[in-house]
Amino acid sequence: MNPLLRFAFSGSVLALALAPAVAAAQLAPPVAATGSVDSRDSRTAGPAAAATQVAIPDTPSNIYQPPVLAGAPAEAADDAPSPATPAPVAIKPPPPFSEYESFVTRVAGKPIRRFGYELLLPDARDFTAPATTAIPTDYRINPGDEILLGLSGSVQSSDLRLKVDREGRIFVPRIGAVMVGGVRYGDLHGVIAREVSRQYRNFQLDVTVARLHGITVYITGFATTPGSYTLSSLSTLTNAVLAAGGPSTGGSFRSIQVRRGGKLVSDFDLYDLLLKGDRSGDIALQNGDVLYIAPAGEQVAVLGSVNREAIFEAAPGETLNDAILYAGGISTVADASRLMLLDSLGQTDGGWQEISAGDARVRKIRRGDVIRVLTNMAIAHPQQGQSVLVTISGEVARPGRYYFRPGTPLSEVVARAGGLTAEAFPYASVITRESVKQQQQHSYDRALRDAELLLTAQPVTSVRRAEMVRPENLTLVRAIVAQLRERKPDGRLIFDLPVTSRELPGDLVLENNDTIHVPPRPVTVGVFGAVPSPASFAYRDGRTIREFVEAAGGIQRMGDKKEIFVVRANGTVLAKGGRALGQKALPGDLIYVPINANRGEFWARLRDITGSLFGGLIGAASIKALIE
Repeated sequence: MNPLLRFAFSGSVLALALAPAVAAAQLAPPVAATGSVDSRDSRTAGPAAAATQVAIPDTPSNIYQPPVLAGAPAEAADDAPSPATPAPVAIKPPPPFSEYESFVTRVAGKPIRRFGYELLLPDARDFTAPATTAIPTDYRINPGDEILLGLSGSVQSSDLRLKVDREGRIFVPRIGAVMVGGVRYGDLHGVIAREVSRQYRNFQLDVTVARLHGITVYITGFATTPGSYTLSSLSTLTNAVLAAGGPSTGGSFRSIQVRRGGKLVSDFDLYDLLLKGDRSGDIALQNGDVLYIAPAGEQVAVLGSVNREAIFEAAPGETLNDAILYAGGISTVADASRLMLLDSLGQTDGGWQEISAGDARVRKIRRGDVIRVLTNMAIAHPQQGQSVLVTISGEVARPGRYYFRPGTPLSEVVARAGGLTAEAFPYASVITRESVKQQQQHSYDRALRDAELLLTAQPVTSVRRAEMVRPENLTLVRAIVAQLRERKPDGRLIFDLPVTSRELPGDLVLENNDTIHVPPRPVTVGVFGAVPSPASFAYRDGRTIREFVEAAGGIQRMGDKKEIFVVRANGTVLAKGGRALGQKALPGDLIYVPINANRGEFWARLRDITGSLFGGLIGAASIKALIE
């Protein structure tokens, strides 16, 4: 480097400098000022200003500017393709089922895959480090990386882009070679600043990595696609494994080894990342690293009431309980006291065995085990073991929802609700229960299926019926059955209380989700069907059903007097028409006069079947037919 002459002051500023020839990538000549400066200004600037200026022989009137280090244009480098960008991975179909996956799928009745399978799907493959990822301070500079320098002060440079050669060096103009290969990114500034300070003082230095060249690693063993891969210099063990498609069907998720210079530097368990979010063993890779995916270890399937059903790879010495923990533990509704174990390889007596929770914590996993955690859902527990939530409404002092201990009788519920009001009509109370509703629905659905079969099968059971049953009649049958399917039982319990009763059946033991509604005393009786004037009439004590029918205009010609029925307010049915007319009417009665359907065998049979269905819907197994 050409020496700069020292400045000397004796009344006026005298500055001499040797002007070097300009060469590519060398120290450039000072940049001329934009305007000329009179020599008198130079003399009056004082010693401090003169100390930062150098006079150039051919342009003595220009103010000295710091030297500029010129390098390769940044724009040209930006146009070059980034070698760190990984080649696109071809989309491949999901890996086929292994023999063990196929067996467990048959046992479970649904697809069961190995844990971590989702990471190997084509649409979940992009695990490469993005180009915008911040460079960590412990990143080691590699050959091919590009360093961007910025200098200001006594020496200047803007966007000086320097590439690390194969020996790990960069060449800084007028500074020389600087060894940066293998240097931590956090130490890079200090290494370069130390070399620049050998030539210059009073400068500011900015150092960044402009571009990462990438590294080449080798993935071997039981990888889906083993081979040589060029990855981002920021890639970790996990990035490399997933770039190779992950472990193959016979590859391990629990032993991925990294060898560097022939030495084992890491043996990573992907379960630490997938189950615990622990990346402490997911080391950053270096150029030339060799990754080996070991063969899969012993596998065990976990099914049933767990948070994640899957096949898991067991480490040596792990227990059945460890496998359940891999599955996220038991679910909220699981039976925590026991589990079922299947020895799929027949190493024991075979078949499912019941294992207690205590045994599961000490029993070692065997290759091919299938663990099923049982559920407590959909199991009818003894009534004394059920919690009870009861809803009571209507004519009580404090309607609402109340919790009770198992086995609580109805009398305690009414007392908790403040008792019945003076307007309460216990005879017409509606008590519904979920268990009764389910029973009624089952019976009703079966009755509908039987009715549809009987009506549509008439043409094949009788020649005479075949002549009478026309297509339009079958269409009507199906329409009626469809309408009946839309009607749902309500689960009402029917009680034979006296109409004058002032209290509910207090000894009834309640179940969870029972509902109780106590209505006020009704003041009408309804008459509907084949009467001239269907309506609700004011109730009068002592009047008969016949009198209310006559109040509606009597029975029309199309009405069927023999089939009149009455639905009482308590849900029971009073049938057998003619004899029902002489019975005493009760508050809330609904009197129905049906149309005469005795106009042929088909219509009579349809009436009989749908009539039985209607009666089954009103009271199901709880209806009491009153024939007096």
